[in-house]
Amino acid sequence: MYCVEEIKNGVYWMGCNDFQSELFERIFPIPEGMTYNSYFIDDEKTCVLDAMDKSCRDEFLENVEGLLKGRQLDYFVLQHMEPDHASSAVALLEKYPEAKIIGQPQTFKLFEQFFRHPMKDRYVNVTEGDQLTLGKHTLQFIKAPMVHWPEVIMTYDVTDKILFTADAFGMFGTVGNTYADQVDFEEDYLAQARRYYVNIVGKYGPQVMNVLKKAAGIPIDVLCPLHGVMFRTPETIQYILKKYLHWAQCIPEKKGVVIAFASIYGDTQRAACKLAHKLSDAGVRDVRLYDVSKTHSSYITAKAWEYSHLVLASPTYNLNLFLPMETCLHDLETLLFQNRKIAVIGCHSWASVAYKTMLEYVQHKFKNCELIEPTIDMKSSLAADQECILDEMAKNIAADVAAYADPDTLIK
Repeated sequence: MYCVEEIKNGVYWMGCNDFQSELFERIFPIPEGMTYNSYFIDDEKTCVLDAMDKSCRDEFLENVEGLLKGRQLDYFVLQHMEPDHASSAVALLEKYPEAKIIGQPQTFKLFEQFFRHPMKDRYVNVTEGDQLTLGKHTLQFIKAPMVHWPEVIMTYDVTDKILFTADAFGMFGTVGNTYADQVDFEEDYLAQARRYYVNIVGKYGPQVMNVLKKAAGIPIDVLCPLHGVMFRTPETIQYILKKYLHWAQCIPEKKGVVIAFASIYGDTQRAACKLAHKLSDAGVRDVRLYDVSKTHSSYITAKAWEYSHLVLASPTYNLNLFLPMETCLHDLETLLFQNRKIAVIGCHSWASVAYKTMLEYVQHKFKNCELIEPTIDMKSSLAADQECILDEMAKNIAADVAAYADPDTLIK
């Protein structure tokens, strides 16, 4: 039994849903699981594009065997060596010893580092613009370094205008339908696609922009990522490309406020919630509250990417910024978070560290971010004479949200 679907003209999707794993890359929660995609081209020469994670190895090999129908495998395209796609590669190559391996020199170097199993007589080196003819189908290779591994190539089927995009346009979660036009993508998959992009690919925005420029120069009928659904209609292809323009430039998709708070005994939480209500009263229509101690930072970083304004609220703990908030801000810095208006609420009882540390992130560690005044540094809890400061903060945030440009006009 195997799970495949023909995309068009002998090009097949092979998919596997992993419902067992709780974390992706041992760090990102995947409560809905993870999808792994691979692709097969049935032509005069047969070709597999990428393997799958070891959790899907048996299904992957069954799919390939079923599609080959007793034929030999001629080519295996290794678009990048990340183990969530390549850990089944050796099993495939041992089963089909005549298959040539298509990749870049650095791909083969990493292949040998991971597997300690050189197959030098089977390597076929390719670079930008090289082509491989399978019969009716001609594949052209596009270099996509650091999207999000250094040796990534994408593969373009010139014949059927299909772009195999490696990890670009992927997402967390499992799928039933295989195409974005078969589902309510914005409702059911967009948040998972955004969280995947921000946390896996996010810091490589300039490299993503370079690839998007290349993609703009070729006609595309289908986008085939290695995780999640495929995109096959002009509407869904343009939709996800537009989202990537926002994400790659770290430009908000919508006007609104994310309040990320940490609270030990509830005082900072109460101040954050009070600010949220004041923002609502001031006319801000979209305010989101997240407790950094309960919500994994990958969800918060994705929301910060989505919205135009951010509020940070945290207490000092052991003469440091409270660790869950430090983790969240460190993640944002690492991902090259930028281009936002940010307000700060600190809290301390005897040593003000959290407030100063958050200011340092906003003013010096994040790129092109502007501090919204006034700021607040509470002593244990919000004092009566600080209520008016919170009012002014809410008023200034609301005014800035209202005056913020239409985010779609900011993308390049």
